[in-house]
Amino acid sequence: MVFRDLAHAARVLRKAPLFTIACVLTIGLGIGVSTAIFGVTNAVLLRPLPYRDPGRLVFAMMNMDRRGVKDFLFSTTDVVDLRAGSRAVFEETGAVQTGRQAVPKQDGSLEEVRYASVTPGFFHMMGARIALGRDFVEADGEPPATAAPLATPASTVILSWDYFQRRFGGDPGILGRNPPGTRPGTAQIVGVLAPGFELLFPPETNMERLPDMWFAARLPYDNSNRNAVSLRVIARLKEGVTLERAQSAVETVAAELRKKSIIWQSSGFDIRLEYMRRHLVERVRPALLALTGAVIFLLLIACANVANLLFVRAWLRERELAVRTALGGSRWRLIRQMLAEALLLAFSGALLGLALAWAGIRELRAIAPANLPRLDSISIDPAVVGFAALAALGAAALFGLAPAWRGARPDVARVLRATGRTAGLGTSGLPRSIVVVVEVALSFVLLIGSGLMVRSFMALQHVAKGYDPGGLLTFQLLGSRGGDQPPQRAAFMREIQAALQALPGVQGVTASVPFPLAGTFYSTRWGREEALGDPSRFHSADQLVVLPGYFDTLRTPLLAGRTFTEADNSPDRYVVIIDDLLAAKAFPGESAIGKRILIRANIPVEVIGVVAHERGVSLAEPGREQFYITDGFVGHGVVSIWAIRTAGDPARYAGAVRAAIGKFGSRLAITQIEPMDSLVWRAQAGTRFQLLLIGVFAAIAALLAAVGLYGVLSTVVQQRTAEIGVRMALGAAPGSIFRLVVGHGLRLTAAGIAIGLAAAFELTRVMTGMLVEVKPTDPATFAVMAGLFLWIAAMAAWLPARRAAGLDPAMALRRE
Repeated sequence: MVFRDLAHAARVLRKAPLFTIACVLTIGLGIGVSTAIFGVTNAVLLRPLPYRDPGRLVFAMMNMDRRGVKDFLFSTTDVVDLRAGSRAVFEETGAVQTGRQAVPKQDGSLEEVRYASVTPGFFHMMGARIALGRDFVEADGEPPATAAPLATPASTVILSWDYFQRRFGGDPGILGRNPPGTRPGTAQIVGVLAPGFELLFPPETNMERLPDMWFAARLPYDNSNRNAVSLRVIARLKEGVTLERAQSAVETVAAELRKKSIIWQSSGFDIRLEYMRRHLVERVRPALLALTGAVIFLLLIACANVANLLFVRAWLRERELAVRTALGGSRWRLIRQMLAEALLLAFSGALLGLALAWAGIRELRAIAPANLPRLDSISIDPAVVGFAALAALGAAALFGLAPAWRGARPDVARVLRATGRTAGLGTSGLPRSIVVVVEVALSFVLLIGSGLMVRSFMALQHVAKGYDPGGLLTFQLLGSRGGDQPPQRAAFMREIQAALQALPGVQGVTASVPFPLAGTFYSTRWGREEALGDPSRFHSADQLVVLPGYFDTLRTPLLAGRTFTEADNSPDRYVVIIDDLLAAKAFPGESAIGKRILIRANIPVEVIGVVAHERGVSLAEPGREQFYITDGFVGHGVVSIWAIRTAGDPARYAGAVRAAIGKFGSRLAITQIEPMDSLVWRAQAGTRFQLLLIGVFAAIAALLAAVGLYGVLSTVVQQRTAEIGVRMALGAAPGSIFRLVVGHGLRLTAAGIAIGLAAAFELTRVMTGMLVEVKPTDPATFAVMAGLFLWIAAMAAWLPARRAAGLDPAMALRRE
């Protein structure tokens, strides 16, 4: 019976190709967009992590709440204490750090290699398999002085499968050899990971996702050196242990750690646990949920449009349905037949939607921001196909039930007695008007969202960055520091600077670590001298190590004092430059120049300059206060990210820079060379991505709503043809008829906007974390979008109104 209904539905729809195409395209667009966004949401938020029993994996993070420091790194001693104090709740505890280094290739040139250092047992905890050789054992992680007698003092290394194939051609004979970049006898390769293992951390942690070489981390215990922090911790909960119980256990560990350090006592130190999957998407979840809500609105609008088409279709078939009823057709039989048509339209739209979603996901992967975790895993998988099928079923119910119910109960006597063309038109006016009001309300909410994102994107373009990115070329140098002694390293740094400065058109050369928008910033302690007696008065700021000339090259405004000179670039020069945020916090209402603060390990330094705050981590948020010290202050050769200011397009200088660095031979490797404008572009990627998607959704929604409004008004004109003819015969001017139709459209639109305004005031609050320098209830945005939508409605009403105003009264009355 179902197949017979579907076959009959196919024959009926084939006889109305324009109607069928319009419905399939509309619902296909709605399902395609919603399926594409679900594909992203599924990969990022819903799909299990690619680890063994991932639901029990948690991140452990150290926080200093009184200083506003979140997700601080662990020292090896902290890891040992955490492991010892949490055995009752953690089945396994592992720690990892990652980085990059330059190692020699077979031809002597350098290549960039990603490395990781992990505690023994890390791969077992995560469920990674060893394809060749062995895993790390406990002895690999013991410090050499306390290692078991049979343990080798050499570091042990496991290679990734890709690096094993790329560098060694899959040769199993590499086991026992020295890994690249290590001195003979200091390390040996003991295994190779199976393909597919990756490290998943929030992008802002700057952890390498696919390390090439994995070293076994040694965990020496040194209570006096808890400031040597570098590790991030992952743990596996024991079976049946809740996160709350584990959190209670680690709070006990944190309390013991506070007793061992005056810094921990005064800084509000604690350890926070978070399920791994939840923490990975913590920053992107609000945006994804907002986008998911937007596509649900778009799908509802598409369903409303198809419902309007089906209302018209039901009216056009009213005589046919009345005849079938008079001949004994039951109401349920008619409803079933019309629902079969709705199902056929919905699943045809779903097939088109899947094709659109496949293309859309490819584009989304190309434009998505780097902070979207698991971007590579977004695809059309069974879950996405299942979502498309459920969306089709839901859509069929949404747009099919009301028209089917309405169309399956014709007034048989009235319809069969009627002779005019528009006998039944009036019966479907109210439902269609309600549908249009709902469309307008949903579309208006999306327009408000897109307007807020436009305001945010404009704010990003004009935000005070603290530097001028135009004309800057940035790159990273890996490899030699120039020697073991500070004077040798200082001379080497001057050589590099001189070689770059000699390039024609180069106006300035500098280097720093970290560099704005190019890496992770870590907090460092600072305080005024009274903090020595009261550690609670220490604060945290971002520390930057720079070469003299940094502020001139980046064009960071100097607000007071002076910048670094070459004489300041020395270990015995205790001077510092601070930004205006730190100056206001440390010395409110007074000049900071000549004052002293304590930095790092309570080192007293003199403030010689105050500069504008640089947005280093994000353009959307100011970030922490900053202070600057020289490369020489920390021993020379620390800075690794370089920048040159050029007279023209910085991208054109890339070849000259490579040639200049190439003259240093195999001592240096240059990586990540790009204009700083590219860093700024990536920093705006999240806002741009959200703006693009919500803007596209809003544009489609507004178009669909306009089409729906046009359809209703066109039907109204047909419904009221006789009435319009009578009005004109009695002297009504075409202008009044025009205003009558347009007024009807604007009244429907105004009702929808009123409902949309109320909804937008609540719904746009979920966008708070996506906005930059604009409130989710911004009055200007609401007013502009209301005016825009009224203009769209007027344009949609113009053609039906013009047609009504041009009616010939005699012809209109004759038609009826």
